[in-house]
Amino acid sequence: MQASVHPQHLASRPERQGKEVVLSSIQKSYGTAVALPDLSLVVARGEFCTLLGASGSGKTTLLKIIAGFEAPDAGSVSIAGKDVTRTSIADRNIGMVFQNYALFPHMSVFDNVSFALRMRRLNRDDIKRRVNEALALVSMEQLRERLPRELSGGQQQRVALARALVFRPDILLMDEPLGALDKNLRQAIQLQLKKLHHDLGLTVIFVTHDQDEAMNLSDRIVIVDQGRIIQAGAPEALYRAPQSAFVAGFLGECNFIEQAPGQVLGIRPESVRVGTQLSAADMHHEGRVVTSTFCGLHWKIFIEALGRTIVAYAPAGTDGADRTPGQSVAWGFRSEDAMAFSAP
Repeated sequence: MQASVHPQHLASRPERQGKEVVLSSIQKSYGTAVALPDLSLVVARGEFCTLLGASGSGKTTLLKIIAGFEAPDAGSVSIAGKDVTRTSIADRNIGMVFQNYALFPHMSVFDNVSFALRMRRLNRDDIKRRVNEALALVSMEQLRERLPRELSGGQQQRVALARALVFRPDILLMDEPLGALDKNLRQAIQLQLKKLHHDLGLTVIFVTHDQDEAMNLSDRIVIVDQGRIIQAGAPEALYRAPQSAFVAGFLGECNFIEQAPGQVLGIRPESVRVGTQLSAADMHHEGRVVTSTFCGLHWKIFIEALGRTIVAYAPAGTDGADRTPGQSVAWGFRSEDAMAFSAP
């Protein structure tokens, strides 16, 4: 049985509005296909927890079980200490935001956001006040009368977010919500999400396959593969101290160099030193520059060496001879920057 994965980093935070979520020994199969063999996880009150994994890793299945769209074959789901495993979706007080927005096309922005409150039979004044508050949170109050087709993709996603927040949910579930947006819009809404999370103290469980998005948003990242939690922790901890070659390669770029049979060294590109950057104490290798790309803050240099392609992030002022395609180049790294793993 897999041990529960607990957050350790939120103890010093002030009181949060969101609720704790506890998943205990969750199992789920579809016919002969096992989606979740045995998964346990604790999401702290007020935590922004991201489930990060490749397509088919089981993260969306887990989200559906938390929401109540799917029932587990075994195990339990608790919210704020209450077992909700067999509780209906409507009674879980969970807000949900999806990639496709799922807005009602014939309803205005105001009516889309107010829908959940009208279903809860709130009075007209309370509905108006709470919808206006929710639209203000996502900077959409000036567009309350527009139809979804009159909005950009980013504006539609803000409306979907306001609709999920308007009834003051205990938990906010988000399934690849920014996947359809361009880079600038994604970054803008990421900033807005971080501010909302901070200001409202929401418990957010966010599903993505985008590593950068997970690093930008999360208090804690839970890496999922084949329905199992491979490692969980704060973004910096996972990046700097991955427990396996799988995690090192999945979260950010990493070069792998074979050592003894069954062992590899992992070296992050920013730890690879090229040409004149090398010191006498570094581990030294020789290679040939395949190509290089200017990325603003650094050059990304691809070096053919040791039967593979090594990626180095070199300073923006790196000498031209050390990044010219076809040139031989010395490269290496400090021994303390290398991470030792069992071969994947």
